[in-house]
Amino acid sequence: MASGKFITFEGIDGAGKSTHIGFVAELLRQHGLTVVATREPGGTALGEALREVLLHQKMHLETEAMLMFAARREHLAQVIEPALARGDWVISDRFSDATFAYQGGGRQLPLAKLEALEQWVHPHLQPDLTLLFDVPLEVARTRLDATRTLDKFEQEKADFFAATRAEYLRRAAQFPERFQIIDATRTIAEIQQTLAHIIAGLCKADA
Repeated sequence: MASGKFITFEGIDGAGKSTHIGFVAELLRQHGLTVVATREPGGTALGEALREVLLHQKMHLETEAMLMFAARREHLAQVIEPALARGDWVISDRFSDATFAYQGGGRQLPLAKLEALEQWVHPHLQPDLTLLFDVPLEVARTRLDATRTLDKFEQEKADFFAATRAEYLRRAAQFPERFQIIDATRTIAEIQQTLAHIIAGLCKADA
């Protein structure tokens, strides 16, 4: 059986990426594909428990990074790898690029430490497509302030998000073969038109 594809959604808090996950999942189902939609940190019972700790408790930076990868290892073992082996397509709201952006960019943990963890946890698996939803910081902050109670990351200052966004864009430049940068300042309809075009191309290439 052919392996499935792995699509990740990335962006700073307030970029609007989560708005479009259901839309992309439905597009893939219309192509006759079985879709597993999941998220990080989370995706498993252990991962969801770690998510609560990670989003709401203060801790040492290296502890935070290692817990992110611990949740990811369980996520890979229990959800992502089995789904791909079945030939399903996996959509994840965040993956390792988020750890590089938030813990590496925003929190300034040396990237070499994150690269070592990445090589340990998933040395050979990277997304087939990473959709990076990019917006200016002031747009992201306005959206966050209008929606919900903020977790510890969402409460960070502008310089944190500037560094997080910069690391996302650096990653996109480093891995252009899998990143697609989405201008998330546009309307939902305009963004979904772009997503439909990208997904159609990915499905055609896989046919």
